[in-house]
Amino acid sequence: MPDHTRPAGPTTGPTTGPTTGPTTGPPAATGPLARREARLAWSLLAPTLFAVAAVVILPLLAVFWISVKPVQLADLRAPAPVAREDLRGRPEAAGDEATLRYRLRNSSQDQTISRVALTDIWTDGLTAREIDPRCTLEGSHFRCNFGDWEGGYRETLEIPVIVDQAYFDNGTDVDATAVILTGDAQSVLTSNDFTLGNFRAIFDGGEFWSVLGVTLFYTVFGTIGTLVAGLFAALLLNHSFRGQGILRGLYLFPYVAPVIAVAFAWLLLLDPFSGSLNALLVQMGVTGAPINFFGQKPLALVTVTAFEIWRYFPLSFLFILARMQSIDTDMYEAAEMDGASPFQKFWYLSLPMLLGILSVLFLLRFIWTFNKFDDIFLLTGGNAGTRTLTVNVYEQSFALSNIGAGAAVAVVIFGCLLLFSVFFFKFISREEGL
Repeated sequence: MPDHTRPAGPTTGPTTGPTTGPTTGPPAATGPLARREARLAWSLLAPTLFAVAAVVILPLLAVFWISVKPVQLADLRAPAPVAREDLRGRPEAAGDEATLRYRLRNSSQDQTISRVALTDIWTDGLTAREIDPRCTLEGSHFRCNFGDWEGGYRETLEIPVIVDQAYFDNGTDVDATAVILTGDAQSVLTSNDFTLGNFRAIFDGGEFWSVLGVTLFYTVFGTIGTLVAGLFAALLLNHSFRGQGILRGLYLFPYVAPVIAVAFAWLLLLDPFSGSLNALLVQMGVTGAPINFFGQKPLALVTVTAFEIWRYFPLSFLFILARMQSIDTDMYEAAEMDGASPFQKFWYLSLPMLLGILSVLFLLRFIWTFNKFDDIFLLTGGNAGTRTLTVNVYEQSFALSNIGAGAAVAVVIFGCLLLFSVFFFKFISREEGL
């Protein structure tokens, strides 16, 4: 009779039957240990969060704050009363008459300073003949209350004195004594005065839209040109040949060289009077007269865009080449056996693999080029139709001394880049992992 009993012990095979309920993970830890670990994690992250806030967030908030304030370059320093003291008359002996002079002024041209008071300790040997009604003299302690000073206030306070022998015995000039001038003034940066005039000033002028158009041309074509040149260079160096390392180093030269050096090299090369390129074009008969590459529209904008492409294509080249060298070569071998041409291998095999890195590079290069200032400023200074938004920030803030308008343009730049980033991440392919 067959034995139908199952031996005791654990089973060694997998269980193939259906499960009786959904599989759930371990419950989230909520005990005291988990809370201590969370506090420890936040304490370790605190320095990083503080550094990010100090370096990025706080300056950004400051720009937004200044953009709605009626602040000029001179208003960055709070108004303060200023006083200078000297003794007029050149006394030479005891009993001579002289004049103790205080030159007073308000450092601001439009801000009021209230409750202005002056305190000074006179040098021994000076006796006042007449005192201003606003002032008192008790021994050597001289005090004055001037009330409120309007913006641009100036006054010269002259007090006739008699010089005694003690003045000459001490050998101390009055301008070495400490004059303390106090007053209450509120900086425009911390006041409750807000305005949208900065934004109206930059949008009402018709030149803003032309500057925005120049910025978009420079950014879009500079970014696309950088990616195309980097892709072409990566395709050339994706094969092993003698001198590959030297050529790769030469490709990196525009990016690693100091910007001021390469900018002036381009200025000398393209100079209309002594530039080598103009001399070559004239001698070859390509042009009858020298070309002013940086001084005429729209050639100046095209030239600075070409400089942007030449200078920053090595960065795209490095990233694209690294991605191309990580692609499996079996696909290319199979495509070659099927009779695919080089262009077909690039279009159907390489390019789909490079879309991810090209998308990231496009995003980064667009943002960096949109914010680019030093290249254009060194080449043209924003003249000849090359004035971008970043150059406009500099001109508004320092050339026109309108810090508020410059901050407003910076806020516009931030808004443009924010809209571009939202648009980019909304329409980028999810397959690229972005």
